[in-house]
Amino acid sequence: MGLEDKRVHKGVEKGAPFEITVDGKKIIAYQGETVGAALMAAGQRTLRYTDKKKRPRGLYCGIGLCQECRMVINGVANTQACQTLATPGCRVETQKSEKKRGIEN
Repeated sequence: MGLEDKRVHKGVEKGAPFEITVDGKKIIAYQGETVGAALMAAGQRTLRYTDKKKRPRGLYCGIGLCQECRMVINGVANTQACQTLATPGCRVETQKSEKKRGIEN
């Protein structure tokens, strides 16, 4: 997983940078950025795996409708990364099971 910065920097104003932890690795996020945006900028495309077939899922619609970006964020499973603002010290994990929610894919 290449976690290098893929953000557009020229002509873009950003908030203050800070670190979040994703699957045990530190990445940079910026104030006002969602967890999903920080992950995409860091090059992480897989955010969860389906239970039944273990297929990777990632950010798809980016507006909270599709539910594909569900992750474990600060210990809470099935949290939408595209709708959750990154905060300093945020802990994010790739979601590997949906059994708590009762969904089979």
